[in-house]
Amino acid sequence: MPRETGNHQGRERGVFASNTRLVSVTCRTFTVNLLTSIRTALLFCAALTASSVAPAQAGPSDSLVSVANATLPKISVPELIDPQGQPVLSQPDAVEDQSPTSGDDTAQPVVDRNKDLPTLVAELRAPDPGSRELECLATGIYFESKSEPLAGQLAVGQVIANRASSGGRFPSTYCGVLFQRGQFSFVHGHSLPAVSHSNKQWQTAVAVAKIVDKDLKDSAVGNALFFHARYVSPSWHLKRVASIGNHIFYR
Repeated sequence: MPRETGNHQGRERGVFASNTRLVSVTCRTFTVNLLTSIRTALLFCAALTASSVAPAQAGPSDSLVSVANATLPKISVPELIDPQGQPVLSQPDAVEDQSPTSGDDTAQPVVDRNKDLPTLVAELRAPDPGSRELECLATGIYFESKSEPLAGQLAVGQVIANRASSGGRFPSTYCGVLFQRGQFSFVHGHSLPAVSHSNKQWQTAVAVAKIVDKDLKDSAVGNALFFHARYVSPSWHLKRVASIGNHIFYR
Protein backbone atom coordinates (compact mmCIF):
# COMPACT_ATOMS: atom_id res chain seq x y z
CA MET A 1 0.00 0.00 0.00
CA PRO A 2 2.68 2.56 0.81
CA ARG A 3 4.46 1.87 -2.54
CA GLU A 4 1.30 2.48 -4.61
CA THR A 5 0.74 5.70 -2.83
CA GLY A 6 4.21 6.89 -3.73
CA ASN A 7 3.70 6.07 -7.39
CA HIS A 8 0.43 7.91 -7.47
CA GLN A 9 1.99 11.02 -5.99
CA GLY A 10 4.80 10.87 -8.52
CA ARG A 11 2.37 10.81 -11.41
CA GLU A 12 0.51 13.88 -10.04
CA ARG A 13 3.78 15.82 -9.77
CA GLY A 14 4.62 15.00 -13.38
CA VAL A 15 1.25 16.22 -14.63
CA PHE A 16 1.59 19.42 -12.65
CA ALA A 17 5.05 20.12 -14.07
CA SER A 18 3.82 19.53 -17.58
CA ASN A 19 0.91 21.95 -17.11
CA THR A 20 3.26 24.54 -15.66
CA ARG A 21 5.52 24.35 -18.71
CA LEU A 22 2.48 24.73 -21.03
CA VAL A 23 1.26 27.79 -19.20
CA SER A 24 4.71 29.31 -19.29
CA VAL A 25 5.01 28.77 -23.04
CA THR A 26 1.55 30.25 -23.61
CA CYS A 27 2.37 33.35 -21.53
CA ARG A 28 5.64 33.88 -23.42
CA THR A 29 3.83 33.61 -26.76
CA PHE A 30 1.15 36.11 -25.66
CA THR A 31 3.80 38.48 -24.35
CA VAL A 32 5.76 38.34 -27.61
CA ASN A 33 2.63 39.01 -29.66
CA LEU A 34 1.65 41.90 -27.38
CA LEU A 35 5.11 43.46 -27.59
CA THR A 36 5.04 43.10 -31.36
CA SER A 37 1.67 44.90 -31.56
CA ILE A 38 2.88 47.69 -29.27
CA ARG A 39 6.05 48.09 -31.36
CA THR A 40 3.97 48.31 -34.55
CA ALA A 41 1.70 50.95 -33.00
CA LEU A 42 4.66 53.01 -31.81
CA LEU A 43 6.26 52.91 -35.25
CA PHE A 44 2.97 54.06 -36.84
CA CYS A 45 2.68 57.00 -34.41
CA ALA A 46 6.29 57.97 -35.06
CA ALA A 47 5.68 57.92 -38.79
CA LEU A 48 2.64 60.21 -38.39
CA THR A 49 4.62 62.61 -36.22
CA ALA A 50 7.55 62.82 -38.63
CA SER A 51 5.46 63.59 -41.71
CA SER A 52 2.43 65.68 -42.65
CA VAL A 53 -0.13 65.61 -45.40
CA ALA A 54 -0.81 68.79 -47.40
CA PRO A 55 -4.40 69.81 -48.21
CA ALA A 56 -5.98 68.37 -51.32
CA GLN A 57 -4.97 70.24 -54.46
CA ALA A 58 -7.54 71.43 -56.98
CA GLY A 59 -6.72 69.29 -59.95
CA PRO A 60 -6.27 65.69 -61.10
CA SER A 61 -3.20 64.97 -58.92
CA ASP A 62 -3.88 63.12 -55.64
CA SER A 63 -0.24 62.90 -54.49
CA LEU A 64 0.59 63.95 -50.95
CA VAL A 65 2.79 66.98 -50.33
CA SER A 66 4.83 67.48 -47.18
CA VAL A 67 4.40 70.57 -45.04
CA ALA A 68 7.91 71.80 -45.88
CA ASN A 69 7.11 71.80 -49.60
CA ALA A 70 3.50 72.99 -49.35
CA THR A 71 2.70 76.52 -50.60
CA LEU A 72 -0.38 78.61 -49.98
CA PRO A 73 -2.40 79.66 -53.03
CA LYS A 74 -2.02 83.26 -54.06
CA ILE A 75 -5.21 85.30 -53.75
CA SER A 76 -5.55 88.60 -55.53
CA VAL A 77 -6.41 91.38 -53.07
CA PRO A 78 -7.90 94.62 -54.40
CA GLU A 79 -6.04 97.80 -53.69
CA LEU A 80 -7.97 99.43 -50.84
CA ILE A 81 -5.45 102.14 -50.08
CA ASP A 82 -4.14 104.78 -52.41
CA PRO A 83 -0.39 104.26 -52.97
CA GLN A 84 0.07 107.98 -52.26
CA GLY A 85 -1.39 107.55 -48.80
CA GLN A 86 -4.84 109.00 -49.44
CA PRO A 87 -7.84 106.78 -48.76
CA VAL A 88 -9.95 105.94 -51.78
CA LEU A 89 -13.65 105.78 -50.99
CA SER A 90 -16.00 103.75 -53.11
CA GLN A 91 -18.63 105.72 -54.94
CA PRO A 92 -22.17 105.26 -53.55
CA ASP A 93 -24.68 103.53 -55.74
CA ALA A 94 -27.25 105.68 -57.37
CA VAL A 95 -30.29 106.02 -55.12
CA GLU A 96 -33.68 107.02 -56.30
CA ASP A 97 -34.96 110.32 -55.03
CA GLN A 98 -36.91 109.55 -51.87
CA SER A 99 -37.63 113.08 -50.77
CA PRO A 100 -41.05 113.37 -49.15
CA THR A 101 -43.85 114.62 -51.27
CA SER A 102 -46.57 116.86 -49.99
CA GLY A 103 -50.08 115.58 -49.60
CA ASP A 104 -51.39 112.05 -49.71
CA ASP A 105 -49.99 109.23 -51.82
CA THR A 106 -52.93 109.53 -54.17
CA ALA A 107 -52.90 112.42 -56.60
CA GLN A 108 -55.14 115.25 -55.49
CA PRO A 109 -57.12 117.13 -58.12
CA VAL A 110 -56.05 120.68 -58.76
CA VAL A 111 -58.87 123.02 -57.76
CA ASP A 112 -59.18 126.47 -59.27
CA ARG A 113 -60.13 128.85 -56.46
CA ASN A 114 -61.41 131.37 -58.99
CA LYS A 115 -64.33 129.17 -59.95
CA ASP A 116 -67.72 129.96 -58.50
CA LEU A 117 -69.25 127.93 -55.66
CA PRO A 118 -71.66 125.81 -57.77
CA THR A 119 -68.81 124.78 -60.10
CA LEU A 120 -66.56 123.82 -57.20
CA VAL A 121 -69.34 121.80 -55.60
CA ALA A 122 -69.99 119.97 -58.88
CA GLU A 123 -66.29 119.08 -59.19
CA LEU A 124 -65.84 117.95 -55.57
CA ARG A 125 -69.14 116.11 -55.10
CA ALA A 126 -68.44 112.52 -53.93
CA PRO A 127 -70.01 109.85 -51.69
CA ASP A 128 -66.91 109.36 -49.53
CA PRO A 129 -65.48 112.29 -47.55
CA GLY A 130 -62.09 110.63 -47.31
CA SER A 131 -61.51 111.04 -43.56
CA ARG A 132 -63.33 110.90 -40.24
CA GLU A 133 -62.97 114.63 -39.70
CA LEU A 134 -64.43 115.49 -43.10
CA GLU A 135 -67.22 113.04 -42.43
CA CYS A 136 -68.09 114.93 -39.23
CA LEU A 137 -68.01 118.27 -41.03
CA ALA A 138 -70.14 116.95 -43.90
CA THR A 139 -72.62 115.44 -41.42
CA GLY A 140 -73.02 118.77 -39.66
CA ILE A 141 -73.61 120.54 -42.98
CA TYR A 142 -76.04 117.86 -44.12
CA PHE A 143 -78.30 117.77 -41.07
CA GLU A 144 -78.24 121.53 -40.39
CA SER A 145 -78.54 122.88 -43.92
CA LYS A 146 -79.13 120.20 -46.58
CA SER A 147 -82.22 122.09 -47.86
CA GLU A 148 -80.43 125.46 -47.82
CA PRO A 149 -78.79 127.14 -50.82
CA LEU A 150 -75.11 126.42 -51.34
CA ALA A 151 -74.14 129.72 -49.69
CA GLY A 152 -76.16 128.72 -46.62
CA GLN A 153 -74.48 125.29 -46.48
CA LEU A 154 -71.07 126.96 -46.83
CA ALA A 155 -71.97 129.30 -43.95
CA VAL A 156 -72.94 126.42 -41.62
CA GLY A 157 -69.74 124.58 -42.49
CA GLN A 158 -67.75 127.75 -41.84
CA VAL A 159 -69.22 128.11 -38.34
CA ILE A 160 -68.18 124.54 -37.49
CA ALA A 161 -64.67 125.22 -38.83
CA ASN A 162 -64.48 128.53 -36.91
CA ARG A 163 -65.32 126.75 -33.67
CA ALA A 164 -62.63 124.11 -34.28
CA SER A 165 -60.04 126.89 -34.74
CA SER A 166 -61.28 129.11 -31.90
CA GLY A 167 -58.20 128.53 -29.80
CA GLY A 168 -59.78 126.55 -26.96
CA ARG A 169 -63.18 128.17 -26.70
CA PHE A 170 -64.62 125.12 -28.45
CA PRO A 171 -63.17 121.64 -29.18
CA SER A 172 -60.31 121.72 -31.67
CA THR A 173 -61.70 119.20 -34.18
CA TYR A 174 -64.80 119.03 -36.36
CA CYS A 175 -65.93 115.86 -34.61
CA GLY A 176 -65.29 117.44 -31.21
CA VAL A 177 -67.43 120.43 -32.15
CA LEU A 178 -70.30 118.19 -33.25
CA PHE A 179 -70.18 115.99 -30.15
CA GLN A 180 -70.00 118.87 -27.70
CA ARG A 181 -72.98 118.45 -25.40
CA GLY A 182 -76.07 120.51 -26.16
CA GLN A 183 -74.81 122.13 -29.37
CA PHE A 184 -76.38 120.18 -32.24
CA SER A 185 -79.80 118.61 -31.88
CA PHE A 186 -79.21 115.85 -34.44
CA VAL A 187 -76.36 114.33 -32.38
CA HIS A 188 -77.36 111.75 -29.79
CA GLY A 189 -74.67 109.99 -27.76
CA HIS A 190 -71.25 109.46 -29.29
CA SER A 191 -72.06 108.30 -32.81
CA LEU A 192 -73.05 110.09 -35.98
CA PRO A 193 -76.50 109.44 -37.44
CA ALA A 194 -76.51 107.17 -40.49
CA VAL A 195 -76.70 108.80 -43.91
CA SER A 196 -77.06 107.13 -47.31
CA HIS A 197 -73.91 107.99 -49.25
CA SER A 198 -75.75 107.59 -52.53
CA ASN A 199 -77.92 110.57 -51.56
CA LYS A 200 -77.11 113.57 -53.77
CA GLN A 201 -77.65 115.98 -50.87
CA TRP A 202 -75.07 114.05 -48.88
CA GLN A 203 -72.60 114.21 -51.75
CA THR A 204 -73.19 117.97 -51.97
CA ALA A 205 -72.47 118.27 -48.24
CA VAL A 206 -69.22 116.35 -48.78
CA ALA A 207 -68.22 118.82 -51.51
CA VAL A 208 -69.03 121.82 -49.30
CA ALA A 209 -67.05 120.25 -46.43
CA LYS A 210 -64.01 119.93 -48.69
CA ILE A 211 -64.35 123.55 -49.78
CA VAL A 212 -64.54 124.74 -46.17
CA ASP A 213 -61.68 122.52 -45.04
CA LYS A 214 -59.37 123.71 -47.83
CA ASP A 215 -60.59 127.30 -47.50
CA LEU A 216 -61.39 127.44 -51.21
CA LYS A 217 -64.21 129.98 -50.85
CA ASP A 218 -64.89 132.77 -48.38
CA SER A 219 -68.24 132.80 -46.64
CA ALA A 220 -70.26 135.91 -45.93
CA VAL A 221 -70.44 134.90 -42.23
CA GLY A 222 -66.72 135.49 -41.72
CA ASN A 223 -65.69 134.38 -38.21
CA ALA A 224 -69.22 133.70 -36.92
CA LEU A 225 -69.47 131.11 -34.14
CA PHE A 226 -73.26 130.78 -33.71
CA PHE A 227 -76.39 130.45 -35.82
CA HIS A 228 -80.04 129.61 -35.39
CA ALA A 229 -83.07 129.10 -37.60
CA ARG A 230 -85.31 132.04 -38.38
CA TYR A 231 -88.32 130.46 -36.70
CA VAL A 232 -86.71 130.64 -33.25
CA SER A 233 -85.85 133.75 -31.22
CA PRO A 234 -83.18 133.00 -28.61
CA SER A 235 -82.23 135.85 -26.27
CA TRP A 236 -78.59 135.99 -27.36
CA HIS A 237 -76.61 139.12 -26.64
CA LEU A 238 -74.35 138.60 -29.62
CA LYS A 239 -73.41 140.58 -32.70
CA ARG A 240 -75.45 139.61 -35.71
CA VAL A 241 -73.22 138.94 -38.72
CA ALA A 242 -75.40 137.74 -41.58
CA SER A 243 -78.68 136.16 -42.57
CA ILE A 244 -78.44 133.47 -45.27
CA GLY A 245 -81.30 131.24 -46.28
CA ASN A 246 -83.15 130.05 -43.20
CA HIS A 247 -80.37 130.85 -40.72
CA ILE A 248 -79.09 133.91 -38.86
CA PHE A 249 -75.42 134.00 -37.89
CA TYR A 250 -73.68 135.68 -34.92
CA ARG A 251 -70.30 136.15 -33.34
